[in-house]
Parts: sequence; structure tokens; C-alpha cells
Amino acid sequence: MKPCFTGHDNLMKRKTMTCSTPPLFRHTPVALAILAAGSLLGPTPGNAQAQTIQSARHYEIPAGPLDQALNRFAAEAGILLTIDASLTAGKQSTGLKGDTSPAAGLQKLLQGTGLEAVPGNNGWQLRRAPVPVSGETTLAPVTVSAQVERNGVTEGSGSYTATGPSTTATGLALTLRETPQSISVLTRQQIEDQNLTTLGEAAKYVTGISASSSDSDRTDLYSRGFYIDSYQYDGVPAAALNDFFGTSTIDPILYDRIEVVRGATGLLTGAGNPGASVNLIRKRASSKKFTGSASLGLGSWNDRRATVDISTPLTEGGRIRARVAAMAEERDSHLDRYHANNRALLATVEADLAPSTTLRIGWEHQSKRPDGVTWGGLPMVYTDGTATQWRRSFSIGTDWTYWDTTNDTVYAGLEHQFDNDWSLRAHVSRLESDYESKLLYLLRQPDSNGEGLGAYPNFSRQSITQDSANVQATGPFELLGQQHEAVVGLTNSESRYIYGNYAYTASAIGDIFQWDGSYPEPVWGDFRPLGDDRTRQSALYGALRLSLADSLKLIAGGRQSRWKMTGLTTVREHKQFTPYAGLIYDLDPVYTAYASYTDIFQPQDYRDTSGAYLAPVIGKNYEAGVKAAYLGGQLNTSLAVFRVEQDNVAVLDGDNLVAGTTTNAYRATKGATSKGFEVEVTGALTKGWQVASGFSRTIASDAAGERLYPRRSDNQWHLFNSYRLPGTWSESPPVH
Repeated sequence: MKPCFTGHDNLMKRKTMTCSTPPLFRHTPVALAILAAGSLLGPTPGNAQAQTIQSARHYEIPAGPLDQALNRFAAEAGILLTIDASLTAGKQSTGLKGDTSPAAGLQKLLQGTGLEAVPGNNGWQLRRAPVPVSGETTLAPVTVSAQVERNGVTEGSGSYTATGPSTTATGLALTLRETPQSISVLTRQQIEDQNLTTLGEAAKYVTGISASSSDSDRTDLYSRGFYIDSYQYDGVPAAALNDFFGTSTIDPILYDRIEVVRGATGLLTGAGNPGASVNLIRKRASSKKFTGSASLGLGSWNDRRATVDISTPLTEGGRIRARVAAMAEERDSHLDRYHANNRALLATVEADLAPSTTLRIGWEHQSKRPDGVTWGGLPMVYTDGTATQWRRSFSIGTDWTYWDTTNDTVYAGLEHQFDNDWSLRAHVSRLESDYESKLLYLLRQPDSNGEGLGAYPNFSRQSITQDSANVQATGPFELLGQQHEAVVGLTNSESRYIYGNYAYTASAIGDIFQWDGSYPEPVWGDFRPLGDDRTRQSALYGALRLSLADSLKLIAGGRQSRWKMTGLTTVREHKQFTPYAGLIYDLDPVYTAYASYTDIFQPQDYRDTSGAYLAPVIGKNYEAGVKAAYLGGQLNTSLAVFRVEQDNVAVLDGDNLVAGTTTNAYRATKGATSKGFEVEVTGALTKGWQVASGFSRTIASDAAGERLYPRRSDNQWHLFNSYRLPGTWSESPPVH
């Protein structure tokens, strides 16, 4: 008899939790659909052997029914646990909070129940604890305490999937399987194995994300047909930076993982597009002993890169501890005259103010200094319609073009865990982003002799500052005999965006075939301010995870936002309610079906004939799918179908003008629509074999039914897998 794979709270509906065949293909049509793309395979029974000796990790399991606590622990610990449901019926667990090993964690969860878990060849077996005979002494129970944090850390797991919970979608701590939206996690192990050094590179290996390079230093990211403009740092929304600030060149060296929730994410992010939200989760100073790593790398085009990552206790016992992660890189490129000098640094300190209270402070710095940069692309055809043939190294970058970006963030967070399993978190941060660039853009098309191109030089400066504060409370509660969870939060951000450029006088390009980058730098005039926008966004949000039945969960929530922007000459203000609804049904201990509705709003600066600003664009995301967690969550698969709609999109209102002006008036109408499906598999196929693979198909069209991006591929597939040989060597062939 092989043990079933535990992985969810409500498994105990059969007399015993053993079975002769693992439930890998129990639901054949669903399983075939999930595993349809390429190498999306599940584990075989022979690969389901549990490792009973594992390192300690952090758990946040609330008190409640024993069967639910045991199954959540098994899922997060990645162990196999065989349970007779009659043993756990009616029993309660006091829960588990802190860092512990599987053995100690099971002991804590079973404390006072008269049960024990014993290891075997096929994982752990639950049984009645033997009654001590006369003369024996029962030791006092072991109390586990550690810093208060949700267990989502991927560093050190060696996995390409996240076995711990994520809060990116709803604020509730949910596993991938429990989240009623499509969510992908790039773990620390995958980032390192693939040597992903920019966010733009990393996004190519996230299911459903397409990357479009605009020039040498910008990569625009899209999801489900919409530009991604929603970013979070440690779950706190950041200002919607355009890619002039180097968003796509952010180095992942500073982050434990990158979580991407696809579809509309307005519940936590507020204003934005309905494509996706990217959550960059920083490394933490969690180690109470000295640890560290360093690396040196050499690559093509004189690529030289060095990294260091050091954690150390600052006091005896590690009550106060610190961590520093840093990167320095210089490189050339296949493009003529291009050279980049990049730096990244994270310095953070954590202090346990009390057994249940942790203070965290930090500073993040990212700077990019590329020279000889390009702006935009090269002409594809000559004036006579024939195709141009540029050599691969050809670059419009000159000796004086550059694109300097600097992003600095200081942050602090306070976390407290109450005795009733509720937690309170407060977070404040200040972001300062600056960019300065001198660029050259080509105008028009050349003739077959290389003549006819115009020049558009640009000397620009922009800056964004953002102050953010967020307070959030989460915890369980009981109602009508069921255990439920809630999250409620207040958030406020104030940002200022200043931008402008310098006047210029341009010279002629001449014969582009003779181009060598020596085009003379223009004589720049005075600085011309173009904008000074101040935006304030505040909100009250919350969500409930209601247990309608043992196998049926409803997640319902909402956000009431107030958004205000004050420009040089205009003021716009909106109040918007953003709903959230998701239904999750456990088909069995492995498979879960779900359906959800989410939306998001995006303010716009178009006015109607009366002079009133149009209401925000509303992006609506409808989604349904099936998820599966094998091997206690060590292998996760998902299949999702979706439809995204936009309402209140501005279109010209004929020849009408805004009253009292010469500005064209607009009216609101239906906007773009996208639909498609996504398939993903991440995690361990066997011991030592990790895979991250996904396939997506997206069709995006405008209100008239015309394709939005006819030159962009509808289908995307990526595969990265690694096999670690006995010892320390591994092979990691990627496919994209």
C-alpha cells in the first residue's frame, strides 16, 4: 500500500488515508489537460519516497482541527503522511508557529492528542502513542519560537516551485493550489540556475508573460495582452514606473523570489492594467548564524560580474541579525559602442524585539550606467519597400548617448504575532528613482543609398519619489463550526513625478551606411519642464476565506480606493470600489477546481464635451481552472482559461470639442478583449530533477474585433529543467 500524497486542509473523508495507487491520474480528463504541454509530466510512484530527515523551516499553522493542521503541515514540509481518519476525528491541534524540523513539528502538532508520527520507508505513519509504563517519565513538551513571518521563503529549498504560501493575490496566506488565480513563482534556485540577471530576462520564463525589447535598455512586459504596470516590493505597491527608469533591468540578486499573479489585481495594487502584478520579495536577515556566498563570472562580450551575499548575527543568539547582498557588473555587447556598468545592493537588519515581535529595516539600491545606448529600433524597409539588411552589431548609439538610472528604497517593517494566531504588520518605505539620458532616435526611412533619415536627439531628466505606508491584520476565526480566515488593511501612498527635457538643434544624419557613431552631440538649450504630477492613493481593503464546507472555500473581498492626481494645470480625482471573488473546490487530495472574478481600474486624462474627465478604465478578469499539488506540494501543475475585458475606454467623440477649448472631446466605450488559456508545471519530477515549464495562448482584439498585436506571437512555451547528479554537479538545459 502506497501512502497518498497529502497537500490540503480537508482530506479526511475516507476511513484511511492509504491507497494502492497514487491519485496522480485519478481524474483522467483533467490530468491529461493539465499535463498536455510538452514535458508537463507527473511523478511516478517510485519517485514518491519521502525524506524523513530534513532541515528546519518556518511554519505558521493556526490552531484548529487536527486533520487540517496535519495536512497543511505535510504540504508545507513536503513530506508524505499516512493517516487513519478515525484517529483524528474530533481532535484539535494547538497549531505551530516557528522554525522546526518535520519530526519536531509533528510532535508539536500532536501534543496532547494521544497520537504520534513515526518515520518509515514511505514517509510518516500516524498511530496511537504507547502509554508509558510505571516508572517512565514523560518529558515536557518542546516549545518552538522564531521570528514571525509567513513561510514563503524559497532560498535553500532547491526547488523550482513554491511550497509555502503566497500573499500576493489577496493578502491571505494561500498556497499556489489555494489561490483562485493564475500565479507563478520564480524561486531563488531557478534564478540562480538560469543565471537570470535582469527582470526582463526572468520574465521570459514566467508562463503567460511576453517580453518586447524596445531598444538596448528597455524591455516591455505584457500579460494577457496588456502592458504590466503593477509592481510590488514585499507586497507593498510601488509607483507605476515607466521603463525609462530601468524597471526591466532590475537585478534579481536582491530577491528571494519573484511572484507574478496574472489577470486583474486591483484588490492589493489599486490602479493599473488588468495584465498582471509582479511582486519582488526581498531577501531577509533570518539566519542566526554566519553564512555567506560569493561568485565571479566571465562571459561573452567582456562580461564581468561579481556577487556577494553575507548573513550574520549581530548579537549572541542572533536576536539582532544583518544581511548584505551586492552585485557589480561591467559588460560590452554585440552592439557597437555599447558598454554597461551596473550595481545592486541590499542591506537589511532584523531584530526580535520580543518573542512575537520583529522589526525589520533595509536599504535597496539599483543603478545602471550604460553608454552607447540605442533608442528605438532600426528601419525595417527602404523607401522603395524593400527590406533593409542591417548587420547584427549595427547600432544607432553614438559616442555621447547614455541612459543612467538610479533606484533607492529605504524601508521598515514591524510584525507582531498575537496569542490568538492573529498577526499585525506595519510597513513604511520611501522610493527615489531618477533617470538622465542623452539619446538619438532615427526618423523616417532611408532610400536604398542610405540617405533620407532624420535625427531626433533628446536630453531628458525625470524623477519619481514615493512615500508608502501599509498596515495589515490577518488571522483565523470560527463561525458555524468552521475555521475561516480574514485579512484587513489600510494603505496610503504619495508620489511625485517630475519630468522635462532640453531644447536642441539637430544635424543631418547623412549616409547611414557610413555610420560609425561619431554623430556630433547637439548644442543643448535650456531645461524645459513638462510635468510635475503629484498622485495620492489611499485605500481600505479586506478579504475573507470562508469554509462553506470541508472541500469548498469562498474568497470574497474588496477595496475602496481614493485616487487623486494634481498636475501643473489639472486636478483629477476618483473614488473606486474594486471587488474580488473566488470559489475553490477540492476534487480530492490532489486536484482543486476554481473560478474567480477580479478587476482593476486605471484613471485616464481624457475629457468629454462638458469638460469632465472620463471615468477610469475598468479591467475585468474572468478565470476558471484546475490546479494540482503532488508530493505534498513539491510538484505543482495548473490549467487556466481566462477572458479579460476593458470598459470605459476613451475614443474620439466625432468632431466635438471640450467646451470652451480647442481640445478634441472623447467618450467612453468598450475596449480591448483578450482570451486564452495557460498551462504550467513547476517543481520536482523525481528526486534531483526540477522542471519549470509553461504554455500559454492569448488572443487580444480591440472593440472592433481587430487583432491588437498582429506581429506578436499568440502562443508561448518555455521549458527549463535541471537534473542534479549524485554529489554536487547538475545539468540545466533551457528551452524558450
